[in-house]
Amino acid sequence: MPARAPEILNPKPLNPKAPLPPLINSALKFQLSGFRFQPFSFSVFQPFPPMSSLVRHARIWLASIRYSLVRAMMFRGDFLMWALVEFFWMGANVLLVSVIYDHTDSIAGWTKYEMLLLVGTTQLIQRLLMAFFWSNLFELGRNVRSGHFDFFLAQPGSPLFMVSTRKFDLDGLVNVPVALAIVAYAAHRLQLTPDAAQLAAYALFVVCGLVLHYAMLLAIISLVFWLQSAKGIEGGYFGLTEFSRMPREAMRGVAAIVFVYALPVIIVSNVPSRVLVHGIETGQALWLFGATVFWLAVAVGIFNAGLRRYASASS
Repeated sequence: MPARAPEILNPKPLNPKAPLPPLINSALKFQLSGFRFQPFSFSVFQPFPPMSSLVRHARIWLASIRYSLVRAMMFRGDFLMWALVEFFWMGANVLLVSVIYDHTDSIAGWTKYEMLLLVGTTQLIQRLLMAFFWSNLFELGRNVRSGHFDFFLAQPGSPLFMVSTRKFDLDGLVNVPVALAIVAYAAHRLQLTPDAAQLAAYALFVVCGLVLHYAMLLAIISLVFWLQSAKGIEGGYFGLTEFSRMPREAMRGVAAIVFVYALPVIIVSNVPSRVLVHGIETGQALWLFGATVFWLAVAVGIFNAGLRRYASASS
């Protein structure tokens, strides 16, 4: 695939022998209420930050989104190319389902349009992951190795928040309506009539699936603080997400242990899809919530430990 457009801003590591610019110097002394920010003594966040901190961070995130949108419009060709690449990738997944079901009526108990609903849900969560978090987390590895991570430590916010939200990829988001259309079409062919509670549960479980993907990806990428290299992780994790379009019932033996329990990518899209087909299932919901909370705690813990170990480029 062609490379992404170069960054407009290319922050450089801090030079310990040069005086700090006024903005950076002020940032190093900055303290958010409930989010204590210190350059090399980290307390990333507290469980319940004050509303003023949440509002401040929301404003920072909106500013990052505005910057990313402006940047996307400056590189329109790059934006259109990647949007089309993702669109055709989604089309290939739908076509694959059609071809497979030309030769069978059911896979692990899932009919053609149930499988299409599962694939559409998988694509929806993947597009949201690509839009909000994918580029940010994979740049973490490069920034730690190059020393550009210092740039995030000098920002007026939680380092984890700044690392996770600096960029927003519009090309991923523009295909979200396409994924929703696939889900709606499959539901129509299945003659499903979900009520408001099912639709709300579906949306909630999609968000949980997004957070679960984010947490697992953050945990893996944060190992760069020890390994000093994240080569191969991007392609490897993208391949891992493709397992989420498989039915839970198709997983047996070692595959079930790895992809259902150890790295629970299967439940990311299976649980939301089952809500529309079978209604709200308490056990499935608790399983998804539990996995999301567990992996988020693990990811934040690994990231915080990496911050304490990080050696600044200025040290």
